[in-house]
Amino acid sequence: MAAVLELPISTYESVVEPDWCPGCGDFGVLRALEIAAGKLGIYPKDLMVVSGIGCSSNLPGFIHAYGVHSLHGRAVAVASGVKLANHGLNVVITGGDGDGYGIGIGHFIHAMRRNLDLTYVVMNNQIYGLTTGQASPTTMKEVRTKSTPMGNFETPINPVALALVSGATYVSRGFSGENKHLAELIAGGIAHKGFALVDVFSPCVTYNKINTYDYFRKRVYKLEAEAGYDEANVEAALAKSFEWGERIPIGVFYRDEQPTYEDCEPALRNGPLVGQPLGLSKETFDDLMGEFM
Repeated sequence: MAAVLELPISTYESVVEPDWCPGCGDFGVLRALEIAAGKLGIYPKDLMVVSGIGCSSNLPGFIHAYGVHSLHGRAVAVASGVKLANHGLNVVITGGDGDGYGIGIGHFIHAMRRNLDLTYVVMNNQIYGLTTGQASPTTMKEVRTKSTPMGNFETPINPVALALVSGATYVSRGFSGENKHLAELIAGGIAHKGFALVDVFSPCVTYNKINTYDYFRKRVYKLEAEAGYDEANVEAALAKSFEWGERIPIGVFYRDEQPTYEDCEPALRNGPLVGQPLGLSKETFDDLMGEFM
């Protein structure tokens, strides 16, 4: 295996400073992504970060790489198109629980079952932060929010369990208060061939006063520290995904090597589409471009 030339964090520093609320968990996620990219030796020209809408979805503007700030719930769809156009790129999706597990959940499920080679980092703060504090798809039952003043009566989404049964081949969960550990999870997801989920407990310090840094520090434990845990055992991973309460697991729940969508698509066997000839004359190409200009 060729040696990897690690890059400094400064490689990915943007001219735009993050404008999240002071103490927001998303700062930790941004730094973990920078550390992960540097550890893997990924140059900015080889990294594409795609997001949807929400506080967390501002992240592509805060990192020096290619980026797309797309539509609400459509980050996975846009990222899929990017990856199929140029599967030589490292494509990372960044978003929140509302964007990814709410309006975007259909794209999320189908990208996993196709095993597209994408890494999805979801900043899960269990609240809608950008719109000032409504219940999200991951808000716990009985929690009072701006939209549930009498308490939330909906059952929250279990992202890890959903990923496991939908075909994701790398399923993990991190905590932005454990930055080094989170960076390892993101690096593992990017290096993995196939769809990788990194669900991240990323506390919203402004609107979620329950799922705080202290809440998670008292409860999270690392799966890799559990004697005998086998991340190749999907049944064991599924059982762990339902563990919630006094002990909440973080780490890699499941990892498997399966053919990716890109491996199986005949049109991609000759290399990335962006590098393949169109098979059109200049006149035809100019005519087509003229229709859209």
